[in-house]
Amino acid sequence: MLLIKNGLVIDPGCNFYKKANVFVKDGKIEKIAESLAPETQKNLEDEGGRIIDAAGCIVAPGLVDVHVHFRDPGFTYKEDIESGARAALKGGFTSVVLMANTKPPVDNAETVSYVIQKGKKTKLNVYTGATVTKAMAGHEITDMDALIGCGAVGFTDDGIPIMDETLLEKAFLKSKELGVPISLHEENPTLIINNGINKGKASEYFGIGGSPREAEISLITRDLELALKTGAILNIQHISTKEGVALVREAKKRAAENGCGNIHAEATPHHFSLTEEAAIRHGALAKMNPPLREEADRLAIVEGLRDGTIDIIATDHAPQGREEKEKPLTEAPSGIIGLETALALGVTVLVCKEGITHEQLIRCMSVNPAKLYGLNVGTLAPGAPADIVIYNPEESMTAGDYVSKASNSPFTGERLQGVVKYTIVSGEIVYRG
Repeated sequence: MLLIKNGLVIDPGCNFYKKANVFVKDGKIEKIAESLAPETQKNLEDEGGRIIDAAGCIVAPGLVDVHVHFRDPGFTYKEDIESGARAALKGGFTSVVLMANTKPPVDNAETVSYVIQKGKKTKLNVYTGATVTKAMAGHEITDMDALIGCGAVGFTDDGIPIMDETLLEKAFLKSKELGVPISLHEENPTLIINNGINKGKASEYFGIGGSPREAEISLITRDLELALKTGAILNIQHISTKEGVALVREAKKRAAENGCGNIHAEATPHHFSLTEEAAIRHGALAKMNPPLREEADRLAIVEGLRDGTIDIIATDHAPQGREEKEKPLTEAPSGIIGLETALALGVTVLVCKEGITHEQLIRCMSVNPAKLYGLNVGTLAPGAPADIVIYNPEESMTAGDYVSKASNSPFTGERLQGVVKYTIVSGEIVYRG
């Protein structure tokens, strides 16, 4: 038995926002009570139960990240499932969906099983996507029925855009039949000279061609139309442009009016926090696909989160080796780590600076990601798994001292507000800050 008392309990899925006490029994939420009789605590202590005093803290459903790279199998010097799980738990995440661009890629039952079984050895709920195409080559659709049957929760060729429109339409139709999402990386490689750096001020500063916004806009336009046509569950990954936000907003409106689609969109903490100025300042540490863009784009992403156009915050946690990031800018790989700073960036930037509420933040970091993949998490409803994050929104910390194997982040050394105090999975305290 576990009692979490005196916290501000926020569960957007249940429309609960009150100071209350959460009771956990046998790994599940037993009840939430606004009042606490004196004998209740004593009885709990007598029975050997644990008590957490969450005064000054927010108690919420454990965070869910649906866009994570743990680099396992194949690139475990960057990260592995065990180290990635530790980073996730420190960040307040209780569930993650892994991307499929490993080596070998997650395009077969054996690799799906490897990831799931290794994930079960951690304290984190580890799920995985499978690839849309065999070997992520973009030419032949995987056996989607078999991959879902052995435990994958959705499909993505993340990192490699799918350029064959006919093939993608077939994949959409099959994923709709299976009732699972397809998550797409929206960058047309034929329009990109140098990836990871915005074509504009940043590319001019470095004297390179860069990645234009049209690369994202063109594929988002195409794929939204395909989703509306087929009725598939589409997740537009890591939006970086104001035009992309506007396209999703209009497509969601059309889908609602005509009942012809199921469209979702992600924003990353780095895209709602930073602009291409960070790439100029930090170089490869702020190189990512899609790139950081302009302040107008950042503000459009914030507004998309505010009005629900963008319904998911996902880290795109992408560990890279130190030596790799120290290569010349055009040779260094893209990506930054994000699990250990995501919630703090949400509090610091979205809540404190942009006026988004904690309820909206939790909805985008827990409730909506869980719904996208149909996961039985993201709620504090009685009977649900007791996956919980407790964080102090007033306490601050300096980004760094990572438990991830990697440290590639432009936020290192930054003072951020919002500190995870406890992460609880199935009623067990698995991280204490």
